[in-house]
Amino acid sequence: MNVLESLRGVWMTTGIMNFSLGQIVMILVGLVLIYLGIGKQFEPLLLVPIGFGGILANIPTAGITAVTKLAVSAMNPETQEAVQYIVHASTGFVGQIYGFGIESGLFPLLIFMGVGALTDFGPLIANPKTALLGAAAQFGIFTTIIGALALSQYLGFDFSLADAGAIGIIGGADGPTAIFLAGKLSPGLLGAIAVAAYSYMALVPIIQPPIMRLLTGKAEREVVMKQLRPVSRIERILFPLVTLALCILLLPSATPLIGALMFGNLIRESGVTERLAKAAQNELINVVTIFLGLAVGSKLAAELFLRVETLGILVLGLFAFAIGTASGVLLAKLMNLFTKEPINPLIGAAGVSAVPMAARVVNKVGVQANPKNHLLMHAMGPNVAGVIGSAVAAGVLLAVIGG
Repeated sequence: MNVLESLRGVWMTTGIMNFSLGQIVMILVGLVLIYLGIGKQFEPLLLVPIGFGGILANIPTAGITAVTKLAVSAMNPETQEAVQYIVHASTGFVGQIYGFGIESGLFPLLIFMGVGALTDFGPLIANPKTALLGAAAQFGIFTTIIGALALSQYLGFDFSLADAGAIGIIGGADGPTAIFLAGKLSPGLLGAIAVAAYSYMALVPIIQPPIMRLLTGKAEREVVMKQLRPVSRIERILFPLVTLALCILLLPSATPLIGALMFGNLIRESGVTERLAKAAQNELINVVTIFLGLAVGSKLAAELFLRVETLGILVLGLFAFAIGTASGVLLAKLMNLFTKEPINPLIGAAGVSAVPMAARVVNKVGVQANPKNHLLMHAMGPNVAGVIGSAVAAGVLLAVIGG
């Protein structure tokens, strides 16, 4: 009898006896993300670890992403009375990674440092007016915030202003920025926001071309732009320093992201820190990407993801992305009314900061309209401006909502 009871006790601890339907569904979602990363090569460096992290988050009884509530006693400095605080401590190994890197905001900042070391701001420096196109593409962020609040007002969704701000940043098409802001404003929605952001980034070649063709005529798509001027070394060194200085003076809340991005770019362009630049471009960004993906995947637990709000986030994310693409194209058309040298409106679509995929898509559509029309370097200007623009937008939302 004791043996049978022991066997029964062991059986009751197996995954077979403890799986919920929601956990099974989310494990299948994790497998789909892994398939998209491996089979379709959609953002594989992040979709594969996010998908695997999502599987780990839904393993019953293992406590891989467990968070424990701890009561901590302390002295209130104003009343000098003893008080108790509830502290959430991550005990599962993926939960500890999340607490260390996402809750603190560290991992997105390290990713931005690596992105800065990989980014050539030369096209933006050579043609500064393309920064306006990167700024215009962020319009999708702020219109989507209104959309999220409208869903809550009229369709019964439960999005707060902080939730709306975190959802809107999907329109910037910048995964690390989306994760950074969601971790600050709406941690409970982090998994859905991250999956939406990276999924739409991966779908740039599918989403953007129809919008670009809808808003431009064939003659506009055929416009050949003048070759960019060479950019001097001193300009490249001064750019990150001046950009950081402006951020400090005008929008200090954006300096974590902008500072990390510009530091990475400075060690790239200085010419005397090649070892550091290579480390940021390779070892640092690769290691952090692994941890970041697993940590984000930990927020794909069934109880957090399988909600009607998730569907709203996916719809709003697509809306934000489409508005951002359209805004960049339309501003480029408007600028053509005031500039002597014509701008191909297609490059405005690269203002969303999916670097360098959006610029490549612009180049492909341009070549289809005119085989001699190579827009890649011109599109990189608004493309890298979009990275800065999304970080600035995140800083504004943190200052207005988070503050």
